[in-house]
Amino acid sequence: MSDTGSVNTPLPPNGEDLSLRELLRNYISLIGLALAAVSLANIIFLFLLDLLSKRPSPYIGLLAYMVMPGFFVFGLLLVPFGMWRQRSLHRRKLPTLPKFPLLDLNNPAQRSSIAFFLAFVVLFVIMSAIGSYQGYEYTDSTQFCGQLCHTVMHPEYTAHQNSPHARVRCVDCHVGNGASWYVRSKMSGLRQVYYTVLGTYPRPIETPVANLRPAPETCEQCHWPKKFWGAQLKVINEFGDDEKNTPRQISLLIKTGGGDANNGEAMGIHWHMNIANVVMYKSDPTRMNIPWVQITDREGRTTVFTEKGVDAATINKMAERRMDCVDCHNRPTHDFPPPDRSVDNALATNRIDRNLPYAKMEGVQLLTATYKTTPEALQAIATQIPAFYKDKYPDIAKSKAGEIEEMVSQLQKIFQRTIFPEMKVTWQTHPNNIGHYYFQGCFRCHDGNHVSPDGKVITKDCNACHTILSQTEGAASIAATPQGMQFKHPVDIGDLKDVNCSDCHTGGVGP
Repeated sequence: MSDTGSVNTPLPPNGEDLSLRELLRNYISLIGLALAAVSLANIIFLFLLDLLSKRPSPYIGLLAYMVMPGFFVFGLLLVPFGMWRQRSLHRRKLPTLPKFPLLDLNNPAQRSSIAFFLAFVVLFVIMSAIGSYQGYEYTDSTQFCGQLCHTVMHPEYTAHQNSPHARVRCVDCHVGNGASWYVRSKMSGLRQVYYTVLGTYPRPIETPVANLRPAPETCEQCHWPKKFWGAQLKVINEFGDDEKNTPRQISLLIKTGGGDANNGEAMGIHWHMNIANVVMYKSDPTRMNIPWVQITDREGRTTVFTEKGVDAATINKMAERRMDCVDCHNRPTHDFPPPDRSVDNALATNRIDRNLPYAKMEGVQLLTATYKTTPEALQAIATQIPAFYKDKYPDIAKSKAGEIEEMVSQLQKIFQRTIFPEMKVTWQTHPNNIGHYYFQGCFRCHDGNHVSPDGKVITKDCNACHTILSQTEGAASIAATPQGMQFKHPVDIGDLKDVNCSDCHTGGVGP
């Protein structure tokens, strides 16, 4: 090799320009060709692997549609750069050569080279278009959002896969349609990648998402508000913390209501929808404390409700927001149910044998304990559940060994779906505002403590949103009249108007 960095090949006669083959005979162009060829082979292989795999790894998509195309283009860029450098070195020896090569279509060799070049350009443009589209689709895929940054988004991805929206892509809610929101989301994504690389991302990921697209542009593309009306039956199954895991059941008629004039007057829970009414509120960044509410009805009449004891200066510092779907349905996909509810559901569906003594209490206690890592929690569950029954109920430990093993398996699954120590995610870090059992939810506004200047109060009447049809505990059952019944608490705690459910029900062991 000469000091010019070119491959040792005989130069053409004096005064002649280099041919295409001679221009390519330099290490830079040859390395570029080799890099492009290897990258192209890998792209084809990874594309077929992604296409044929039933459950492809997200890293296959990353390599196939982002990393390898980058190497391929870089390799192609090296080829003309090396050719340009080769000819520049040649011109130093032959200053009389023109600055650019002369094209002569009457020359068969040049004509073949130009035809090859044009065919390659067409093929490259087609491949680039297909690759760009595949890359675009990949960055919009659920696997890209949830699995590529495994530790960071693992809680959200796991909750998504176990939600009613498991078949809905992340971008359908977090981005929606339109170029402006797509660009905005990708710019935000670059910042998040930066935090991920440096390991400075928050644990847990902060909620609510401040720049989430308005619900009318995302949720309401499928959930059409004008078609909501009537009521829905909801049956809640609970179990006691006693030895017999005493079952309790409440049947409620949820007054969903609606807001379309063609289907009657706006009423029920969906009275809050922005069809008939505009509800504005001010809150802290978590949207858990709402001291100010403004309602504008269909006729344009405005009423302001202010929480007692909160001064105007504090309210004025808060951000104002128009109420939409996610203010109540704030966990439509990324829900982390409390251990209390998760174990109740497992007992109700017989995934955990309700005849195992203290199954509810022992399960919830283990799930609510503090663990540094997920493997530590899984090991504790696998060890302590069998140990409890072996120590307290040795006969049951022998006769129901299979049921105890299944209980261990179900508790481990519950933990892996709902609690993530590595990201410091629990049911407590992500409150669910539907209802008011474990969190304030409806009572953020409907607490009987928000009053207008003329004395109107935002109601705390339970019957405004639901009617209790029946209530059962153990063998005892209470049926309601057509007008419903008042809720009867299993333990007498006095006037229920003076307390909220979440004052006692924390999601762990308790009432």
